[in-house]
Amino acid sequence: MTADDSYDRLDDDDYPAYTMGRAADILGTTPGFLRALGEARLITPLRSKGGHRRYSRYQLRIAARARELVDQGTPIEAACRIIILEDQLEEAQRLNAEYRRAAESANPTAPDRDG
Repeated sequence: MTADDSYDRLDDDDYPAYTMGRAADILGTTPGFLRALGEARLITPLRSKGGHRRYSRYQLRIAARARELVDQGTPIEAACRIIILEDQLEEAQRLNAEYRRAAESANPTAPDRDG
């Protein structure tokens, strides 16, 4: 990958652009907090060739949500579980809406359940 390739990926939410130190600075936390999130399997940073952790913007948003919960007094393990469950609920709701749209387009004359 060339420097130009890396530059093109900066808009990619999943591109691991941030070192652990930079990610901790952005979040106003410690590298230990980020390691704890990894140990809880909330986020799994990419490892550089030298073995250093790299985080994406998407992972930083998840870590920020975890920090918010921990700052409110939620134990880190519980905060991670809450975030995982929130993510699963969001995905289930997205799939449900997708299935509902597909069913409605397959049977457009079916009566509306709400009306």
